[in-house]
Amino acid sequence: MCGITGWVSFDRDLRSQQGTVDAMTETMSCRGPDDRGIWVQGPAALGHRRLAIIDLPGGRQPMTAERADGTQVALVYSGETYNFGELRAELASRGHRFATDSDTEVVLRGYLEWGEAVAERLNGMFAFAVWDEQRQRLVMVRDRMGIKPFSYYPTPDGVLFGSEPKAILANPLAKRNVGLDGIRELFAFVKTPGHAIWDGMYEVEPGTVVTVDRNGLRRHTYWALRTQAHHDDRDTSVAQVRTLLDDIVRRQLVSDVPRCTLLSGGLDSSAMTALAARQLGEVGETVRSFAVDFVGRTENFVADELRATPDTPYVHDVARLSGTQHEDIVLDSAELADPEVRAAVIRARDIPMGLGDLDASLYLLFKAIRRHSTVALSGESADEVFGGYQQFFDEEARRADTFPWLVRHTRHMGDDGDILTPGLTDALDLPAYIQDGYHSAVKDVERLDGESDFEFRMRKISYLHLTRFVRILLDRKDRASMAVGLEVRVPFCDHRLVEYVYNAPWSLKSFDGREKSLLREATADVLPRSVYDRVKSPYPSTQDPQYAVALQQHAKDLLSRTSHPVFDLVDRDCLRRAVNNHTRQITQASRHCLERTLDLAVWWDMYSPTVTLS
Repeated sequence: MCGITGWVSFDRDLRSQQGTVDAMTETMSCRGPDDRGIWVQGPAALGHRRLAIIDLPGGRQPMTAERADGTQVALVYSGETYNFGELRAELASRGHRFATDSDTEVVLRGYLEWGEAVAERLNGMFAFAVWDEQRQRLVMVRDRMGIKPFSYYPTPDGVLFGSEPKAILANPLAKRNVGLDGIRELFAFVKTPGHAIWDGMYEVEPGTVVTVDRNGLRRHTYWALRTQAHHDDRDTSVAQVRTLLDDIVRRQLVSDVPRCTLLSGGLDSSAMTALAARQLGEVGETVRSFAVDFVGRTENFVADELRATPDTPYVHDVARLSGTQHEDIVLDSAELADPEVRAAVIRARDIPMGLGDLDASLYLLFKAIRRHSTVALSGESADEVFGGYQQFFDEEARRADTFPWLVRHTRHMGDDGDILTPGLTDALDLPAYIQDGYHSAVKDVERLDGESDFEFRMRKISYLHLTRFVRILLDRKDRASMAVGLEVRVPFCDHRLVEYVYNAPWSLKSFDGREKSLLREATADVLPRSVYDRVKSPYPSTQDPQYAVALQQHAKDLLSRTSHPVFDLVDRDCLRRAVNNHTRQITQASRHCLERTLDLAVWWDMYSPTVTLS
């Protein structure tokens, strides 16, 4: 797991730009604390920061190989290829010789053998770039689900790229401009494919290859979610899900450094932890597991519409049954509200998402885990794959002509646009932006012959979650973890599992009338009964009133800075009302206004963007 960056400029020799390439590379130091490398040849420069996971001494990058004609191919790679052993054997049978035991060299040799089609053979999470001297072209590739981030910025004579926008923004050619579409993307909560907030910057879309040469830039999709008939009955489907999960977890446990699991006490992380514990137990190893908690939360928990139960009792049930070496990371409100933590989260994500304690606690959890482990397995994306969110069962969300999660988000949190100045609200026209994005997304959903209207509607909802919503969460988890040098793996994003379950009809995914029926039955034998019966509970949020009090004080301080540019975006009166809300439990809308505004202010102070509101 690493941070990659680079610059291709066909009109200049980049050996004279070493200082700029160094600066771009160093922005990725948090993603790769173990090593750094720079490779420059004529029009191409590649930078790499390494977090060593596989073949600690042999996986240094940028990695190069020579063709028969003497020209070089250079690679910078971030991620993990879980089937690199099989690919290595195949490539060896074709005459390739390996100098290391790393998956990076397998990808490099795979490119020499198959060109950009190597992407189709990889099982894993990855973002990599190849400079091909012979063909004078750059090839950028991203994994199928978009687990690893990858941004690029076309220039008049080439391109800049990086794992994160901050690497690109370190180059003077990249302008820190944000227009209306960038602001729309911050507040729409829909994750438009390819959009990167900053004007002129884009994301390599999941399942996509982007090539750049002297003739320009081209995109090619090598994988997309496709509709196929599902012929397996219930028992066969449950068995196939279990077979896939066993294989996926076994592959993703491979590591040359300490690994652990993230355990929330929900079905997803519990199933994944239990399977990992069983597999490692077969070879005499014990799984370490970690959970996040808040001071006094279990004892003082109050059920609400989103969360019916606290996590900790269920976490401990799983730890006992699976025999994990478990630790609760218990956080207090002072830590969660610490302005330095907020700044660290914004710096990690490059954007102000306004998730507040949800982001702060995740960052602090990962920071604590990193003292013990370098790799963690997560239950992320099981809700999108198996149908776990409440909106899958909410009739209003099901029938809405919009992204279904927005129905529930608005119901509980209010309209994100409510905090903006009236003039900006009118200029953004978020409802039209969201509607356009929705219709653009659902037009790509293929209907199965004979599929009922209800089943097709549920297929659309699954598709939207797997191609839009999950990417928000994957980006969040990658940025928070890599900010502290922790690699988080996501077994439920294995494309084989995604394809199989996506095409199972909704009647099969919810055959017992509950969420994630296939996953629950596939792992029933390794779960405590309490977890088997538990209703879905979202990622935890602190209920301590002192957290909101701290937010109000920080916002009050911001209000005193009357000329702060954040008030070009945020309605000052909205923030003032949230600050003056002195009820014991302030409303979710008021708390969200505080979080959003504080994030925006920190982001503005940190990045000094030029924001164009017309």
